[in-house]
Parts: sequence; structure tokens; C-alpha cells
Amino acid sequence: MTRSPLPARILIPVANPLTAEELVRIGAALLDRKNGSLTVLGIVEVPEGTPLSEGATKARQARRLLQRVLDYAPEGVTVHTVVRIGRRAAEGVIEAATELDAQLIVFGWGGKPSAPRPGAEPPVFSSTIDEVVRDAPCDIAVVKQGAPMEIGRILVPIRGGPHAELALQFADALARRGGGNVVALHVVPAGLSSTIRSQASKALAHFIRQHADGHVQQTVLEAPNVRNAILHEADLADVVVMGAAAFPASDNGSTFLFGALPEAVATRSRKTVIVVKTREAIGEATFDQLAKREETLAAAEKAANDSRAVPLRVERWFGESNFHHREFADLDRLVHLKQQAGLTVSLVLPALNEAETIGTIVGRARRDLMERHPLVDELLVMDSDSDDRTCEIAAGEGARVAIHSQVLTRYGSYCGKGEALWKSLYETCGDIVVWADTDVRNWHPRMVYGTVGPLIAEERLQYVKGYYRRPIVEGGVLKEGGGGRVTELVARPLINLFYPELSGLIQPLSGEYAGRRSLLETIPFFTSYAVEIGHLIDVSERCGLEGLGQVDLERRVHRNQELEGLSRMSFVIIQAVMKRLEEKHKTSLFAELGSTMKLPRSGGGKLGLEVMELADHERPPMIRIPEYLERRRLAAGPVNAGGGAAHGAASGTGAVGDDAASELNPWVEA
Repeated sequence: MTRSPLPARILIPVANPLTAEELVRIGAALLDRKNGSLTVLGIVEVPEGTPLSEGATKARQARRLLQRVLDYAPEGVTVHTVVRIGRRAAEGVIEAATELDAQLIVFGWGGKPSAPRPGAEPPVFSSTIDEVVRDAPCDIAVVKQGAPMEIGRILVPIRGGPHAELALQFADALARRGGGNVVALHVVPAGLSSTIRSQASKALAHFIRQHADGHVQQTVLEAPNVRNAILHEADLADVVVMGAAAFPASDNGSTFLFGALPEAVATRSRKTVIVVKTREAIGEATFDQLAKREETLAAAEKAANDSRAVPLRVERWFGESNFHHREFADLDRLVHLKQQAGLTVSLVLPALNEAETIGTIVGRARRDLMERHPLVDELLVMDSDSDDRTCEIAAGEGARVAIHSQVLTRYGSYCGKGEALWKSLYETCGDIVVWADTDVRNWHPRMVYGTVGPLIAEERLQYVKGYYRRPIVEGGVLKEGGGGRVTELVARPLINLFYPELSGLIQPLSGEYAGRRSLLETIPFFTSYAVEIGHLIDVSERCGLEGLGQVDLERRVHRNQELEGLSRMSFVIIQAVMKRLEEKHKTSLFAELGSTMKLPRSGGGKLGLEVMELADHERPPMIRIPEYLERRRLAAGPVNAGGGAAHGAASGTGAVGDDAASELNPWVEA
């Protein structure tokens, strides 16, 4: 008989990371090591009447604490940490288990029932564990934690059934990976004939052969009281693993989560006890029963959709997906996680006439993020035909430099930051691509590890934006606040009106962000100012809000643009939003969407009207470009670690697009 595989996705809810070592060890022992991973979950409860977004600070603290459990992971075991925000911990556990498609939830329990909620029945374990067990989306294991567990002799009381199968399978895995041995115990009433006792022994042996890979000692014990017999044998063991009773109800009608016997043993034994329960199987049912079940599921789905109305979704997202760069400041740990996940990182620094700052940025990025800590595998400066010493300085500091007008020349070239970013996908190889602006005067490696960190730490995230405090220079004086005028006056109102699910983003137009290549290569790129707002709209459309994250990078000092430049930038951003709205609703919302901007000029006795063509072009997803597909096919080796010659631009004749020369300086951030 083919045995059921060990679970590949195990969720471990943790209230106190300092006591989680034993749970991680048990989870690692029960894990299918070929493709499996452990997820350690922290829950931040926010009381009713308080916005879920106010849990953001506690969520950050919880994530930092959970980082400690990574030290408990045995060699070769992948551990992820996740924090969720909700009204009740049980809801958060069930949602996380469903989202991660968990096959097993491992709970830790101190051995005494917690105090009941007002007006509720006393819990068996705790109100959280009890509620999750009753609505279990997968198998459950409750570990009564006591002294540090030694995996020597493992006792498995067996009466048969699917829960007992799971118990024996788990005990067998614990023994094989912990160097212990398993004793399968079957208790029968005293005074049985030798024939019946022999039959019980044969049945037990057959059960063991079906559900255990290692050597298991079997014991058939006669006793007048099953519970007392198991408790006595438990004293001789280090660990007890028990399956739930097949019929978890007592003679007097009381209902148990796992059954009276397993719960009594878990409560009374002085040893570590692991009680397991399989997910309730759907057996044969009448058409009426099935119809009723479908009706219940439909009602639950509707309730879930209602509960995830946009304001609530944004609040929860804001709390759960709002990071701080300090969470990832331990670069040795971050590099370890990156290597464990088998990821590579490409850092792209777009530049146009940044000779004043590019040298410092490249030098520090190479020193701190490549040489001291190999977080970045590839460093590219994507230049847009600078006419100062930007390229020379960048190359001198060890960066690979590419000129975006010389890349994929068969498709022509537009002026604009978005064009450079699009072509940088062709020029790089990393699984994660991070972009960071180069006009920053107080550049710090956090501009990179801050946005990369969440992508490495949480598989669900696909795209991460940075945000920061932005001082502004007025009259030659640096003043705190005041930056981000286009964001506050244009982007934020548009987002709240038409894309409210993105309203929790603090700086949607920031120039520091990172994404997974598997996503970035599938989305179009606006070629100029609209690239950031276009990314957000398109990423949220493909991944949902849950695929987005944002990270606090603290303070950023950069070059500010004059008001007229901001007006032009705003025009292009509004254009892009209108274009996406028309595409979404499959209709023409405007008879004519203007592509020119008129700038009145007056003064000095002159009066005029300057007309500027400001249409932002759009590049298709890079995955549609044949040269990119061929390069990806051939890119089997490791990425270039920085310096040296460029990869080489794909050249060709017959440009597809017009040369979009423009007077805009697309490198000054909104």
C-alpha cells in the first residue's frame, strides 16, 4: 500500500518566538524535505472599533521577533515568517492556512486550558486552538509543550482509523529524523482469550506495515482502564503521539475536539504529547446534504467577499504589508535567506547627467551590497545619453554601464525613465530586479535591501515600493516636508477616486522599488513619467493588492523640480490613468484625450502660448520581445557580478517606433 506523503506546507502559529524552538524542530521533522517549507505565523489582534491599519507598528515588531525562529531551522529546511492582522487570532490562522494551502497546522500548548471568553464555554486548549480545530482547513497537531523534548522513545497508542494512521506516520518521521524509536501500543480488555489477543497483535502488525517506514516495536497490553494504561506507558516514553478519537463524544453527550481519551492523556501526562487530527473527510452524502453544503459554502463565500470590501482590505493590507528597512538590516541573514531560496538580485541604477552623485552611489553599493555582503549579484547603470561624466565615473567605480538608446535598437528609442527601466529588463538576469534613483544626496544601502528584503522574506509579495520623508529646498534652504507635490496633488486624488484599493500606498511615485522578474516581464512599461503609476495599476490588476508591499526607507534628499516641470509631469500621469480607465471599462471615456499641453508665457512685454507634445508612449511586456526570450533561453550560467563589458545590445535595422525626443528631464522624481 502506498503511504501518504509527509506534508509539504506546514504552518506554525507562534505567540512567543522565544518558545518556538521545539515547534520548529517538530515541524521540520514532519516535513517533506524535497519540496517542503515551514511558515511561522504571528498574529496581531486589533480590537473591534479600531482600524486594522493601526496594527502596522505591532506587525513590524512581530516580524522582527519572528526572525529569531530562523535560527532554529535545521540544515536544509526552509522557514518563512509571516505576520497577519485581524480581529481574532483564529480567523488569522485559518485565513493564512487557506492562503498558503497548508497541509498541516502545528500548535503549541502550555498544558492548561486558557480562561474562557465572556459567555463562552471553557476551552479545551485555548479559544484560538479550539476554534481553528473546529474549522480546520487541513490536518492539525497540538503539541503540549513542557521541558525541552528529547526524541528517544515515542509512544503511539493505536485503536485504528485515519487519525491513528496520521499519528503513526508522524511518530515514524520524528523517530527517523530524531534518532528515536517508536512503540505502537494497543490496549485490550483484560481476560481475553489467546486467539483474540493473537488476532489483535496481527491486526496491529498489519497496521504498522501500512503506515510506517521505520522499525516500530509493537505492544498489545491488557488493562481494565485504557486511559490509566496509556498514562502509565507514557511515563516510560519521551514523547506521546495520539490520534483523535474516531467518535469524539463522551457517553454523557459532551463533545470533545479530539475525543475524551486523547484530551485526558494530553492534559494529565507529564511528557510532551502531540495530539493529531486529520481534516474531516467528505464521505457519501445525499443530494439534499450536498445541496445544503453548497448553499453553506456560497453563503460563506459571500460573507468573505463582503468582509473584504475595499476599505477593510486596504486597512488590513496597510497593517500587514507595511515594512521598515530595519527589519532587513541584518544583511548576513538576508543573504542567507536569498541563497536558501535560490534567488539572484539585479540592481539597476537609472541615470541621466548624475555625475555629482553616481560615483558615491555605485561605490557604496558595490562595497556594502556585493563585496561585504553578496546581496546584489549584478549591478547595472542604465544611462540615458548623459552629456556629463556619469558613464565614466560609474564605470570607474566598477559598474557595468549600458546606454538605453543602444539597447534593442530594432525597436527604436524614446526619451524617458520608463524606457530605460524597460530596457534594463533585457540587460539584466536576476530573479529580483531593484531600481533605485541616482539623484539622491544621502544614498544608503537601505534603498536597496529595504525593497528587496520583503520579496526575499515573503513569497506572496511580487512588487515592493519604498517610501520616505522628503525634504524640499526653498531659497537654498533645506526644509523638512513639502516634497512629493505631484503625489499629493495629482496621484493620490486620482488613486482614491479610481483605484481605491491602492489608496494605502504612501508614495506611489517613489523611485525606489523592486519586483520579481516573473512579474515584471509580463507588464507593459510607460516610457516616461507615468512608469510608476502604470506599474502599480498593472501589478495590482495581475497580483491583487496582496502581491504589493511597501517599506519605510526613512529620509531621502534629492533634487527637486520647479513648478512648471511638475505640471508637465502631472499631465503625463493623468493621461496614463485615463488610458488605463478606458482599457478597464472597454470604452472611450473621452472623445479626444489630449496629448499636447499649452503653457502660457507672459512677461517682459511679451505674450505667447507654448505648445508641448507630452504623450507618454507604452512599451509591450518584455516577454513578447523575441530577443529577450532568446537571451533568457541562453542565460543558463550565473549573472555577471558587476564590472566588465556590457551584455551587448541587440541591434537591427528598421526601427519600429518614432524617436520620442522630448524636452522633459524624466529623472527628477515626482
